[in-house]
Amino acid sequence: MKAAFQLALLLLLGTSTALVAQRPGNPQGSSGSISLPGTGQADPSQDPFVTPVNDIVEKRTKTERRILPYEHVREADILWQKRIWRVLDVREKINQPFANPERPLITILMEAANEGKIQVYGTLDDKFTTPMDEEQLGSIAGAIDTVPVVNPDTYEVTYSLVPRELNPNDVLRYRIQEIWYFDRESSTMKVRILGIAPLKDETDENGNFLFEEPLFWVYYPGARQVLANENAFASANDAANRSWEDIFESRFFNSYIMKQSNVNDLRIEDYKTDGRERLMEASRIKNEIFNFEHDLWSY
Repeated sequence: MKAAFQLALLLLLGTSTALVAQRPGNPQGSSGSISLPGTGQADPSQDPFVTPVNDIVEKRTKTERRILPYEHVREADILWQKRIWRVLDVREKINQPFANPERPLITILMEAANEGKIQVYGTLDDKFTTPMDEEQLGSIAGAIDTVPVVNPDTYEVTYSLVPRELNPNDVLRYRIQEIWYFDRESSTMKVRILGIAPLKDETDENGNFLFEEPLFWVYYPGARQVLANENAFASANDAANRSWEDIFESRFFNSYIMKQSNVNDLRIEDYKTDGRERLMEASRIKNEIFNFEHDLWSY
C-alpha cells in the first residue's frame, strides 16, 4: 500500500511539471516566464526581459486579411461605360494619410515592387503594356549620383555610379485611372479603379518647375491584396483597422477629374486654359455620369 501511494504521488508531480512546461507564454526550456491570462504575453513581474509590444496587443489582423473578389460582370450587362482619369493631391486634408511620414503610400508600392509582390508598368502609355524590369525600377528616381570609393589598401579613389533613391516627399500627387459603368443586371452605376500612378515634378538646374510626369503605373486589381495587408492611418480612431484597399474601395479620398475618354485623347487643360474653367469642366463631367443613371429611372 505504501509503495502504491508513493508511485501515485510521483505520477502526480510529473503531470504537474508537464502542465507548467506547456503553459502558453512559457516556452520549453525557460523558467519563471508566466503569461498573462488572455493576452499571450509574458508577465513582466515574472520575466524582466519581455519583448516590448508597441500596442495593447500585437496586431495580426492586417497580415491575415483576405480580399473579396470582384463580382462577375457579363459584357452584355454593361450598358454604358466611361473611362476617367483623376488627380489626387496628398496636401489636401482628407488625403493626408497618403503622405503619412511613417509609411506613405509610395513607400508601400516601392517595397512591394522591389520584393516582387506587385508588377509595375512603364509610362509609355497607361494601358499596362510595358512591365518595368529591376534596372528600370532601381533608377526610378530619375538621376544617378557619382559616389567616390576609396580603396582601403592603396587609398586610390575611384568613382561609382549609383542610382539616386526616391524621396517620398517628392511625390505630392497621384493619378488614378478608373472606369464608371452601368450594370444592367443590378441597374446600378458602379466604378472600378484600374491603375494608380505616383506623380513627380521635374525641374531644371535652377529648381524651376518644368512639368509633371508619372513614375510608373500600378495595376490596381493586382495590388489589392498587398494594399489590404497595409494599414492606413485613420484620424478619428487608431483602432479602426482601415487598410489601403478600404481607402480606395470606399473612396475615402478627394480628387478631381483631369481627363475623360475622347477621340482626340485630350486632357481638360488642353481645351480649357483658365483654372476656374477646368474645375467647372471637371464638375460637368462628374454630373454627366450622375445624370446618366438618374435619367434611366422614371418616377
